[in-house]
Amino acid sequence: MRRGGPSVLGIVLAGGEGKRLMPLTADRAKPAVTFGGTYRLVDFVLSNLVNGDILRVCVLTQYKSHSLDRHITTTWRMSSLLGNYVTPVPAQQRLGPRWYLGSADAILQSLNLVHDERPEYVAVFGADHVYRMDPRQMLAQHIESGAGVTVAGIRVPRSESSSFGVITPGSDGLAVDRFLEKPADPPGLADDPECVFASMGNYLFTTKALIEALHRDAEDEDSVHDMGGSILPRLTERGEAALYDFSANHVPGETSRDQGYWRDVGTLDAYYDAHMDLIAERPAFNLYNRQWPVYTHSGQLSPARFNAGGMASESIISAGCLIRGQVTRSVLSPGVVVDPGAVVQGSVLHDNVHIGRGAVVRGAVLDKNVEVPPGATIGVNPERDAELYTVSKGGVIALGKGQLVP
Repeated sequence: MRRGGPSVLGIVLAGGEGKRLMPLTADRAKPAVTFGGTYRLVDFVLSNLVNGDILRVCVLTQYKSHSLDRHITTTWRMSSLLGNYVTPVPAQQRLGPRWYLGSADAILQSLNLVHDERPEYVAVFGADHVYRMDPRQMLAQHIESGAGVTVAGIRVPRSESSSFGVITPGSDGLAVDRFLEKPADPPGLADDPECVFASMGNYLFTTKALIEALHRDAEDEDSVHDMGGSILPRLTERGEAALYDFSANHVPGETSRDQGYWRDVGTLDAYYDAHMDLIAERPAFNLYNRQWPVYTHSGQLSPARFNAGGMASESIISAGCLIRGQVTRSVLSPGVVVDPGAVVQGSVLHDNVHIGRGAVVRGAVLDKNVEVPPGATIGVNPERDAELYTVSKGGVIALGKGQLVP
């Protein structure tokens, strides 16, 4: 935080494998996956922290972290003169020859970062969600409540509860009565029985409470050593957990449509749907809010170019693209080439994808460096697509990095 305010250390949990997002995570950690053309998923949480004046941030990594480490070190350069930093922290086996057993163990093995910085509070945020949030508002409530931990929650349909940690608020709407990790049939909210509060994976701890909880958890041989599965239930039982309602959070420049927007893009269908949210005339998530920007670095590229009758509508076209075919309802990352006669519809194309002359791509996500030969089709013949590519439950076709297209 700025000088004179409470001292806060940011810890971003970025070690997940992202198995449900395969093949996009075959060669990189989930937080390093491209989103919205030029961003990486990790850019959203880091932008929220930095915009909210949390300027000392450690990103804990583990699986396939090279792409993520490189992006953070080349993009997220803070002022060393003021002592600010965003730094990737790989698994270091500080407590013995073992990797992280879970997200709580990851922080336990990295407590040297907390001891070195000596903050009053620690913000532990996830790295793979798309949203805008001012953490200062959550921090203000946390300080006022005197809780050991405050967890950010968002209302979701009760039918989706098995995908989230579920928070049962107390009668005052602030204290957490119960914290259930991915329950099948949790109770609904008192004012809306068909909804529950889902944990967003964002926590604010008083430093002492965090350290004590981690050490208690480490001594429990039956623990799964997870923040949501272990630490939050334990602090809830001790009466030290509070709920922060994300709907009360407001950021400068928000619209009535994108206020309160939050998406867990952990599956191909969710990832695809979140991209479609970007391209509407009134987007459900507005990338163009300059008052609360999402920061990234996309390299030095020439502007996008359209010629030979090329056209695009309801789409995001990044720098360095060359469009000579037709693109509709799609998101194109830098360096994409669409040759004459090619058609791209409702698709997400990552860096340097090449769509050959006369090819057709529909409802697909193509990772970087994929080349679609002239006349080839993706998203036209469902049976053939299922034999050749990954197809999600919702019918999204996904090709991995550099995957060959017959």
